Amino acid sequence: MSELKDIKLIALDMDGTLLNTEEKVTEENYKAVQEAKDKGIHVVLSTGRSLDRCRDIAESLGRSSYIVTINGGEIYNDKFELVDQTLLDSKLVERLWELRQQHEVHYWSTTVQGQFNSTENFDKEVKDYDWLKFGFDIEDDEIRKVILDELLENKALEISNSSPTNIEVNPAGVNKAAALLKVCERLDLNMENVMSVGDSLNDLAMIKEAGIGVAMGNAQEDVKKAAAWVTDTNNNNGVAKAIRSVLNNS
Repeated sequence: MSELKDIKLIALDMDGTLLNTEEKVTEENYKAVQEAKDKGIHVVLSTGRSLDRCRDIAESLGRSSYIVTINGGEIYNDKFELVDQTLLDSKLVERLWELRQQHEVHYWSTTVQGQFNSTENFDKEVKDYDWLKFGFDIEDDEIRKVILDELLENKALEISNSSPTNIEVNPAGVNKAAALLKVCERLDLNMENVMSVGDSLNDLAMIKEAGIGVAMGNAQEDVKKAAAWVTDTNNNNGVAKAIRSVLNNS
């Protein structure tokens, strides 16, 4: 584990981490982000959301060197220009779609052409879209396990979640840690210079690979076990407390 004084980049998940349950950035979290930037530390959003679902929040925080979106499927620079993208093979999505229909479960997806879900479905063939991520939300534990077991056997897929009831599917090797490594290379940093903060399985890779991995107080248990330490919850300014631990030792 790195020392706090070595941290030059702080990677923040959004839902369940930077954002409270009202999906807002608290004043304390906002202030801590600005304090980190004022000290020359990069603050990078690293989220499962697509750019159009996080841009407003990113802009409200002020300019960032990079933004990691779609669990690492896309990376944008400080001008919101796409600098890296990894697509999910439509052949793989065809099987995901079959599973969705077979089990009649809720799905959502992100493509280059737009976002689709159970209430706003796509109207062309699967092969007609450039897919970035496909997800399920399944309340039934047995059905979720059946689908999850099949997906975990497919080595072409990267499987995670952003809540205990959902399953998120990216191409194999696409995760927040891999994306942050690309960001570090562009900034001439190492992963040892990164502190990652998150709460769900789609944060697990970056928490394991960062110099310091921090779990939220509301994080899933596997995330807490993998982290160097656990901060407070997303409703109690856990991000601000993690950031200030770095600032107080830099």
